Amino acid sequence: MALMRFVGYFEWLFYSAFFMRYVINAMEQGKSFERIMTFLVITLVVFSLITLYNNYIENSFLPAQKVRISDKLSRMLIAKNRNVDISCFEDSDFYDKYTLATENADVRLCDTVNEIWGIVCGAISAVFAFVYMFEIDKMIGLFVLFPIVGNFFFGSLLSKIEFNRNKDMAIHNRRILYINRVMYMKEYSKELRLTKVFSMIKTHYDEAIQGISDVTGKYSFKGSILHWLKCMFTFCIIFEGSFLYGAYRALVSKTMPLSVLAVVTSMMVASSWILIYFADAIANSLKFGLFVDNLRGFLEHEPSIAEDYDGIDPGDTIEKIEFRNVSFSYKDKEIIHDMSLEIIGGKTYALVGHNGAGKSTIIKLLMRFYDPTSGAIYLNGRDIKEYNLQKYRRLFATAFQEQQIFAMSVKDNVLMRKTTNEDDGVVIEALKLAGVYDKVQTLKNGIDTMLTKEFDNDGAVLSGGEFQKIVVARAFVMDSPAKIFDEPSSALDPISENQLFENIMNNGKGKTMLFISHRLSSVQNADWVFMLENGRVIEEGTHKMLLDQNGVYADMYEKQAVNYLAVSENELRGRRELV
Repeated sequence: MALMRFVGYFEWLFYSAFFMRYVINAMEQGKSFERIMTFLVITLVVFSLITLYNNYIENSFLPAQKVRISDKLSRMLIAKNRNVDISCFEDSDFYDKYTLATENADVRLCDTVNEIWGIVCGAISAVFAFVYMFEIDKMIGLFVLFPIVGNFFFGSLLSKIEFNRNKDMAIHNRRILYINRVMYMKEYSKELRLTKVFSMIKTHYDEAIQGISDVTGKYSFKGSILHWLKCMFTFCIIFEGSFLYGAYRALVSKTMPLSVLAVVTSMMVASSWILIYFADAIANSLKFGLFVDNLRGFLEHEPSIAEDYDGIDPGDTIEKIEFRNVSFSYKDKEIIHDMSLEIIGGKTYALVGHNGAGKSTIIKLLMRFYDPTSGAIYLNGRDIKEYNLQKYRRLFATAFQEQQIFAMSVKDNVLMRKTTNEDDGVVIEALKLAGVYDKVQTLKNGIDTMLTKEFDNDGAVLSGGEFQKIVVARAFVMDSPAKIFDEPSSALDPISENQLFENIMNNGKGKTMLFISHRLSSVQNADWVFMLENGRVIEEGTHKMLLDQNGVYADMYEKQAVNYLAVSENELRGRRELV
């Protein structure tokens, strides 16, 4: 890119200065036609070779290199993405920088390099043009200052106006983009057809268009004046002024040869465009500087929990998990408060409580998606921070409520790794335990059917409950000493829920089980229940013990049962006393 930029500016200056002057001088001095033609042919050959070289670079070499750059840069970004903290993706500022860093990163990187060389070569060419013109005529040299004023003074003022105008338009453009997205996404199609929300959307759209019109009017007059001044200084004054001055010297005072006049007019054109491209290169470099800064910031980010941390091997047995005075704050808000609890290997535990009680946060701390703000979590007597992170996490088979379905086959979505035909049996068994195998059998290619229509028009789109069962099957298929289920039945009907929990309990015999459920009827078979509220364990014990305490757990259970069974509270208490 450096060589291409250098050759481009050299070609421009050569034709504007040396070429024109030589040809006209040769004609005025009566040099032979053969000598002039020899010069022209040599020039033609040299610049034809340069053109061939440029075509090769632009159409063959650079596209191939951009593919290599894209591949290597993408691998670096993906590797870094896998190693940054999960909390980073919940931080809007970090996520904005990440998207800016990764969006068209390969193209922007090449453009950044190109603009840097544009600044270097443009600066050298501008200095050369000014010195060359100044040596021809000191007054002519001063005309070169006008494009500098036009590009850098009036151009910078115009850029500020454009920046402020775009900033004021941003809110209106975001609204228009949102409305356009709503109109074309299937998720909104039913409401658009069954309600009168379209008229409201149209009102917002009209307001956004009017807002853009108002912003445009606010800056149009000042912007037009500055644009006129920029054009006058960049083009008109230097072109007409230098030409009139040169014409006077050549035709009236007879103090400038026609060859010099030709060079002067040609150099003025070249100088103007050199300065324009130089100013554009500076402006683009400042714009790309933000991209480079974000890219470097993302690649140099040091995670607090490195995914490739190589600590000690935790083994494959869970004897005890302990939370010792654990507190956790997120964005200065404390979510877990001085919590201590104990989980014995081979037993079944349930975390229950209202939304926001901290249930899912406990699981995320246990999986080391985050580390406690204070206190520590111990596995078999050691702080979990001491263990090899990947080996530690493989102790747990997880089914999170917010896990995603990928545009891959059913089998791939269950195993979540490269699969072989030998894996079919374990996948089928896991799907049966999750209660979704009968549905999968009806699909076109069974467990090899693609899920979603992202890449396959024949891909299967399952219901929310069916998707949730696929996620649960991931936990069934893993042979880990501990299994974690986070709201595994939130999208299921009562019959499917009951069957799923029976299968979870039967499959989890001899393993450490930990699950979260908002339906207390599903936790009554757990060995121990932790009742959470505002990040604290407020009650704990077996299901019967907690009912006998007649506290928060019992109250929550009774209210759910009343709604679920449609019986009176007195009748429910009578049934409980009978039990």
